[in-house]
Amino acid sequence: MVGTAATGAAMSTETAVEKAVKALLKWRDSQSHLQKPQLLMEDELLYLIVSLKKIPQNPRVNPMKVPLPHPLIDPSTDPAELCMFIDDRPKSGITKDAVSKKIKAENIPITKVIKLSKLRTDYKPFEAKRKLCDSYDMFFADKRIIPLLPRLLGKQFFKKKKIPVPVDLKHKNWKEQIEKACSSAMLFLGSGTCCVVKVAKLSLGEKEIVENVQAAINGIAEVVPSKWGNVRSFHLKLLESLALPVYQAMPDLRLKILAEAEHPTSSKEGKQEVEEDASHQKKKKKKGRIHEVQYMDDEENINDSNSGADIKDEIATEDISTKKKKSALKKLSAIDMKIKDKKKKKRLAA
Repeated sequence: MVGTAATGAAMSTETAVEKAVKALLKWRDSQSHLQKPQLLMEDELLYLIVSLKKIPQNPRVNPMKVPLPHPLIDPSTDPAELCMFIDDRPKSGITKDAVSKKIKAENIPITKVIKLSKLRTDYKPFEAKRKLCDSYDMFFADKRIIPLLPRLLGKQFFKKKKIPVPVDLKHKNWKEQIEKACSSAMLFLGSGTCCVVKVAKLSLGEKEIVENVQAAINGIAEVVPSKWGNVRSFHLKLLESLALPVYQAMPDLRLKILAEAEHPTSSKEGKQEVEEDASHQKKKKKKGRIHEVQYMDDEENINDSNSGADIKDEIATEDISTKKKKSALKKLSAIDMKIKDKKKKKRLAA
């Protein structure tokens, strides 16, 4: 089943890749008329954006090599600038002179050799690191000093995706290792689900670009953990263009459907409880609103009334409770008794 899904995905991306490449080349041609002509024309690159479903459990600093039919850097035809960092510590058993002699003898396309000790001393300032990063197209390093380089090189190399490619200098096939790295796309699997890969130069023909993109998609899908099952999408873009979709995996709804099928009663009960809580809250809110409206009306009536006598009449007629009425009757009866006592005293005095 996995094999059939992979072949189906590969077949479906072929036509999408052709359409996306045509659209991007057409957009580039339309933008070239609007841009100002530059003194040094740089070869523009095509980027493949890879989105995964899950974060890789073991993120790695060293890139994965994905072979391409048409290399991005061809030292035999392009005047590419390649730099190599070597280990000059006493235990390494390698010297700069020996490395330089072998490069010349075997015609290895390396233009600059920098020792580890010189990298530590001469390239400490940020400006020196930035110039070093911009001066060369690709960097290689002795496999033994790869763990030391992130601290020595700084952020600029990681931002521009120019992390040195490890080379095993103990083996004699230096040229084969370097040429293989030059003809491969570098996939950096970090601690996220998205990564960008350089897959083609726009100086290539349209057919060659499509072949490179297709080879990169198939190669990345085979290298990534869980292969096609972990790939969410592929997008193609230029440096300043929009990202055009080339492949999109279907959303996995199987787990959600199974969860609802296993507990149908619990979901219904949960919905009923939610509805009851909502209705109860609505009732509470309604009571509070009525109380507020009545309170506002009372304040308005009090403000509108002008005479204190009218207010007393309203309170006496509408708001006096039964207890107040009883107390008022008792006071009246006491007043009547006092009046009667006064009349008796007057009569006796007369």
